[in-house]
Amino acid sequence: MTTTALAPLDLFTSALHIGPGGDVRAGERRMASGGTGDWQVATFHVESDADVHADHWEIHPEADEAVCCLAGGVRLYLRPTAPDAVEETVRLRPGTAVIVPRGHWHRLELDAPSDLMSITLRAGTRLERRTGPAGDPPAH
Repeated sequence: MTTTALAPLDLFTSALHIGPGGDVRAGERRMASGGTGDWQVATFHVESDADVHADHWEIHPEADEAVCCLAGGVRLYLRPTAPDAVEETVRLRPGTAVIVPRGHWHRLELDAPSDLMSITLRAGTRLERRTGPAGDPPAH
């Protein structure tokens, strides 16, 4: 039997990567597709909308994403899918989470400096800059 020394990990500087076989390891946080097939658990301390790329939409085509508010407050917006529809908004307070369905464009805005956690499969993740008046989504 092999033993591994246990040591605490700083979740604000590294992420947990969960492999398809159930192995868990610490590694760098990836915002875009990593192509490894690993799920990523990442924790962030954010001070401003710039820290959560509020001026971009994000999509995860391969898996749902759990967005968790550990401290502070954040608003999550789902991009409208119909031309005349409006953004759907979910407000998160400490201790709450929302599950963003795979393939849905979403973005965040802060209500206060916050600690957030994201759990998703990063494969295929893309960002798209918000464009148009007042940051409206681009026409498709």
